[in-house]
Amino acid sequence: MSRIAALFDGLKADHRVALVPFITAGDPDPEATVPIMHALVEGGADMIELGVPFSDPMADGPVIQRASERALKHGVSLSQVLNMVERFRQDDTATPVILMGYLNPVEIMGYQKFIDRATTVGVDGCLIVDLPPEEDTDVLPLFRARGIDQIFLISPTTTDTRLDMISSAGSGFLYYVSLKGVTGSSRLNVDEVRQKLEHIRTRTDLPVGVGFGIKDAETAAAMAAISDAVVIGSSLVEYLSQRAGEADKLPAHAREFLVTMRQAMDAVRTESKL
Repeated sequence: MSRIAALFDGLKADHRVALVPFITAGDPDPEATVPIMHALVEGGADMIELGVPFSDPMADGPVIQRASERALKHGVSLSQVLNMVERFRQDDTATPVILMGYLNPVEIMGYQKFIDRATTVGVDGCLIVDLPPEEDTDVLPLFRARGIDQIFLISPTTTDTRLDMISSAGSGFLYYVSLKGVTGSSRLNVDEVRQKLEHIRTRTDLPVGVGFGIKDAETAAAMAAISDAVVIGSSLVEYLSQRAGEADKLPAHAREFLVTMRQAMDAVRTESKL
């Protein structure tokens, strides 16, 4: 059983929801990335989504686009991101780590080389935005052979036919994009998300996480009441970028930011059991 599957099994037994923070590797300071990852776990993260910097992140809004630009200016490459995961694993062998990014850096490294290295350093899953299941027939077997979960996005407009395809091809969990648009968008409608998740669960047994548009403890709690995982991205990236001048304090800032999310999510789940 993968670390991701084991995590969701344990959380389900405890009536808890996974908190999954996203940060861009290398932003705002490459040397701070691994300490920030550890601080996020201390703050309540169950899983970490680590963004691989890319020059044309088409699914991302301005906040994460700027984070990628800053990381690339620092010279952060896919190889260095994998090295960061390796350093993280020196002290944490339990927390699942997902790489989120785009196909081009993986193609440049080579699929087999990437998968071999990712397995060695302890990557648990990959979300490659521009590698849909329709075009993944050659790569997916390589991921499966090495036990790396491949996670796919589901949008509000995903048809049932494509949802079935994604559910069959994916593993670990399904990532539901809670609104139309790019990361950092607003206009989150909780009732619409609830209805969509209820429908998705009629067609898959995989856990369903929710991301995009979750900006604060209130929206995190609202999503925790209806989902299996809550992904916090743009708001955390922006919060850290505003404190880039305090490199030595970035881990503490990350931990403090996440604690409020964790507390709000746990509170709403506790209430639901009463």
